[in-house]
Amino acid sequence: MLQFNFLAILVAAFVPLIIGFIWYNPKVAGTAWMKASGMTEDKMKGSNVAMIFVFTIILSFLISFFMQFLTIHQFGASGMIGGDESHATPSYFAFMKEYGTAYRSFGHGALHGFISVLFFVFPIFAINSMFERRSWKYIFINVAYWAITITIMGGIICGWYAVDGFHWVTQK
Repeated sequence: MLQFNFLAILVAAFVPLIIGFIWYNPKVAGTAWMKASGMTEDKMKGSNVAMIFVFTIILSFLISFFMQFLTIHQFGASGMIGGDESHATPSYFAFMKEYGTAYRSFGHGALHGFISVLFFVFPIFAINSMFERRSWKYIFINVAYWAITITIMGGIICGWYAVDGFHWVTQK
């Protein structure tokens, strides 16, 4: 059975905060985002930042957990046997021996992360933003943030294959 790499999931869960600190900095896209979103310094000061960070980590953990299924193809093979290797036939074990680390690289995970933003995050964000009468500038600032963030998260999740440490798979 494929094991979840909770350390990789946890590390990837901090990526949205780290990239957010950089991306939404006034010297990068922060000033443009504030203008496009109608955010002001006063609104930002009137919020519970600690609570926002806590919920960001919790929600980012959920994203990281789901990224495994988007980036690690071996979960599909495991799913075909119900995730229980005690019911698997020898062909499953032969397949996993041959392809157990196939496409387990940072680059492959990053590619799937980017594709998920392009075909899932962008349409959802754009639809909501259009109904909220937000500008395309607002949409692209935020989607670009998620594109960078989820691309890196996918790379971490897919490439960091070992549950017990920092082992990376090189592409076959």
